[in-house]
Amino acid sequence: MSTKTVITIGRQYGSGGHLIGKKLAEELDIPFYDSELLKVAAKESGICEEIFESFDEKPTTSFLYSLVMDPYSLGYNSNSFDLPLNHKVFLAAFDTIKDIASKGPCVIVGRCADYALEDFDNCVSVFIHAPFEARIKRIQEEYGVPENKSKEALIKKDKQRASYYNYYSSNKWGDAKSYDFSLDSQFLGIDDTVELIKDIINRKEAKDNAES
Repeated sequence: MSTKTVITIGRQYGSGGHLIGKKLAEELDIPFYDSELLKVAAKESGICEEIFESFDEKPTTSFLYSLVMDPYSLGYNSNSFDLPLNHKVFLAAFDTIKDIASKGPCVIVGRCADYALEDFDNCVSVFIHAPFEARIKRIQEEYGVPENKSKEALIKKDKQRASYYNYYSSNKWGDAKSYDFSLDSQFLGIDDTVELIKDIINRKEAKDNAES
């Protein structure tokens, strides 16, 4: 199956959103970006990759941290030095997401990609969620999170992602109104959820072709 569509995937921790995105990209034979996006953004912005990693989908951090960083390591001109570091990192990632999407179809996981690409007509945004207990089981079995720490880890990660998304976008993380589709990965399972998204893409492209 060939496609012209860019797919963005928001996800609850432990919902399998990363795996769904990766499988989808493999079956569509298009690029996949999750943490890989940080490497591209670092290369294109001149900001070191470690800084991107420190801010990746995390709540805004202390402004004091921004003040002690060497501004000349950021790769921005002097007019941008008045911005807090976390804002510079977000804007660099934001620009990278748009640049990647403008080059062709791909799958992008997290990092407010749906918000960055809301003006792209060829974009489909999906949010992957799952019941709490199913997500607890996944992070224990697949991510190796100890049973006595899994609940705390899941709640913390979801809060981080929500805080990041809600701060930088005008939408609300996890709210069905913020996305084109909100899917429960446990309802059909990982593989059939991938197939469902592929069907959605097919139908959207057929509709777009009929209207053009």
